Amino acid sequence: MSYLIKDTTREQRLAFVNKALAISLSGAKEPSPRVIELLNEYIEGNIELKDVKKIIMKEITNHA
Repeated sequence: MSYLIKDTTREQRLAFVNKALAISLSGAKEPSPRVIELLNEYIEGNIELKDVKKIIMKEITNHA
């Protein structure tokens, strides 16, 4: 299954994110507001998941 914006609807992206957050919350702390903001950008079709990951990794590296 493709998670690319061109291959998904907004509803599918929302379902992907909700499922991923549910899994994440079962074993970790709540995502930061910045992560939620970026995931919302993916849901709305403004940014690909691979770019969300790149941004998060860059921001983590810059704060270390």
